[in-house]
Amino acid sequence: FLSLYVLVLAFFIVLVTISSPEKIKSQAVMDSLTSTFASLLAPSTDLTAFTSNEGDLLAAQAFQEQIAAVFASPIRIAQVEVVQAGRLMRVVMASDSLFIPETAELREAHVPLLDRIVASLSVVTPGLHYDMEFLIGTHPARDGMLPVAETLETARAGAFARAMTARGTPPNSVAVGVRPGDPREIVMRFFVRPLNEVRLEFERTSRHREAAR
Repeated sequence: FLSLYVLVLAFFIVLVTISSPEKIKSQAVMDSLTSTFASLLAPSTDLTAFTSNEGDLLAAQAFQEQIAAVFASPIRIAQVEVVQAGRLMRVVMASDSLFIPETAELREAHVPLLDRIVASLSVVTPGLHYDMEFLIGTHPARDGMLPVAETLETARAGAFARAMTARGTPPNSVAVGVRPGDPREIVMRFFVRPLNEVRLEFERTSRHREAAR
């Protein structure tokens, strides 16, 4: 048996030696592992860096719990996960579960869902800022770039932005866009950021706009 084990070990050593790892697939595996186990590991130092006290941490976790409760409904949710406790949460859903198929019209039955998201984003916590990203997949053009002309996906992103604005979402709390991917899939990311980080980002964006004029 010992000889057999040594032979099997040598076989795997040979396989590893002659194999050529693919960078894209390796990165995909690492991203999957990071996403899966991030919520099981202790928060990174970045989390304690922006939480000035235990109250901030509790408020951030309460926000994530509120978002999880928002999506605890009959809507077809593919995945709800905490990517990093107190920092980032991700929700993945089917596009047609939020919009009427082949249109940019939001389903009337899910309008209360938007109101609950706005209510969660509107919670005031000193020193913290809550915001979200709404990204819908779209097929790249032939040149590999994202489409410039309006598509169903861009129309849906715009409809979502207008609906959130109409419901009184706080300023600088919602960003929408398209990303390369399956048009049948929507990804929402919910962030908890330190207020000074948001101000720095806003000032940097403003300077870039002034420079472009």
